[in-house]
Amino acid sequence: MLYLDYSRKDGEWLPNAYGGRENLDVIEFLKQLNMMVGERFPGTLTIAEESTAWPAVSRPVYAGGLGFSMKWNMGWMNDILTYMQLDPIYRQHHHNRLTFGQMYAYSENFVLPFSHDEVVHGKKSLLEKMPGDRWQKFSNLRLLITMQMTMPGKKLNFMGNEFAQGREWSVNQSLDWHLLEETTPEHGLHRGIQSLTRDLNALYRQLPALYHYDFEPQGFQWIDCEDAAQSILSYIRRGNDHSFVIIVLNFTPVPRHQYRLGVPQAGYYKEVFNSDAACYGGSNLGNGHGCQSDPVPWMNNPFSISLELPPLAGVILQLQ
Repeated sequence: MLYLDYSRKDGEWLPNAYGGRENLDVIEFLKQLNMMVGERFPGTLTIAEESTAWPAVSRPVYAGGLGFSMKWNMGWMNDILTYMQLDPIYRQHHHNRLTFGQMYAYSENFVLPFSHDEVVHGKKSLLEKMPGDRWQKFSNLRLLITMQMTMPGKKLNFMGNEFAQGREWSVNQSLDWHLLEETTPEHGLHRGIQSLTRDLNALYRQLPALYHYDFEPQGFQWIDCEDAAQSILSYIRRGNDHSFVIIVLNFTPVPRHQYRLGVPQAGYYKEVFNSDAACYGGSNLGNGHGCQSDPVPWMNNPFSISLELPPLAGVILQLQ
């Protein structure tokens, strides 16, 4: 809508009054629409599925923006899904796909989308995009959802993703709800994804550190974004109540024993979530109730903890 030359060849469109390709009428329409919605229906959200580099889509009209509440982060989605489809042995060479999104994460009010576009037209379902055998596919998907729910930005998941539907979505038939009715261990993995999604949503609502500063840089801090050799990512999310949680993600099927991680404060760190838990279909490797910090400076932090990192999994730790 924003561009006069979208899907048009030379000679099939006319420039605007200033000689540019921007559709001035559409821009004005969107600004007026968003202002009207905001004035007449306070609390309503307007969200742009916008994939170009158009600036300030989710900034107020008075500040020169289009006035949308949020914008889909298509760059983050493409980077993450491209990375996750790689065999873990090659992921160390593409570590920047996990981290690059922070370079522009606060330029808009972003939504992190795994949308309808990603599970149709031969693109495969999220589950079938994942590499490895069946166990690894489910582990990768649990890890992917954990990352989405703990990175800055609001969340969007298309129906069927929340219980790992195996086939592509089709407009002509219902979702494969029968996958949740099976009682075999193999099909219990689908219920595991559903339980994981439910628990992460509950945790997101309970912990301001996971949502309050979704659009602002003070809510995020890397602990270590450079451990490409082991494909491990660690970061802090902070809330407006001075609380924080630590997230550690292991993108390989290799468990990491006694992995030393820098932490900002001394104390006992409770493991409040582990995507490898048996109740989700994982191998149940973890840190029990948690671990006590050591007075050992590490990763530019004054203290550190020694962790058991489960394979293809993410853990969330909270200072008690």
